[in-house]
Amino acid sequence: MAPPRLILASQSTSRRAMLSAAGVEFEAMAAGVDEEAMKEGLRAEGISPRNLADALAEFKATRLSQRFPDALVLGCDSTVAFDDDAMIDKAGSRDEQRDLLLRLSGQRHRLWSAAVICEGGRPVWRHLDVAALHMRPLGEAFVDAYLDAEWPAIGHCVGGYRLEGRGAQLFARIEGSQFTILGLPLLPLLDYLRTRGVLPS
Repeated sequence: MAPPRLILASQSTSRRAMLSAAGVEFEAMAAGVDEEAMKEGLRAEGISPRNLADALAEFKATRLSQRFPDALVLGCDSTVAFDDDAMIDKAGSRDEQRDLLLRLSGQRHRLWSAAVICEGGRPVWRHLDVAALHMRPLGEAFVDAYLDAEWPAIGHCVGGYRLEGRGAQLFARIEGSQFTILGLPLLPLLDYLRTRGVLPS
């Protein structure tokens, strides 16, 4: 019996790159959901950053799984927050990004990454992971030079950094998996895919 196909309910470059580099065969499709509207509604209800990441990942996977009930559909999402659970959003402009980086300077923030697999329109597996990122004190001249090099490419990144690139210069210490920071708890996912026969054991 052939293993089920795997569909990634995302067009995220970093998530596709991680799966491809790990040797996972998959198809990537847009989830086709109004993610921002759902996020605003859940945040208005006071949802925690952890639970928001999980809810958005499940929503994406469920919606696409209803169209492809025989596939394993992987939904993912990440949220970033200060220790008091005040969430950090994507910057809308270079000036907003500059202000955010100076606010993050010398502080610790957390990044939650959630992954949910749905089959037949229902969740069959989920995993949440968190990383703690300690940003070093940043000088204004450094921030300006960093944005000269990285903006607008980092505009889609919550927090304003790509850890796999120049963003590594922002940090003094990181606790947690780099896969999680890139948006996917990859090792637990690979373990589940082995149990389902998608990957050899």
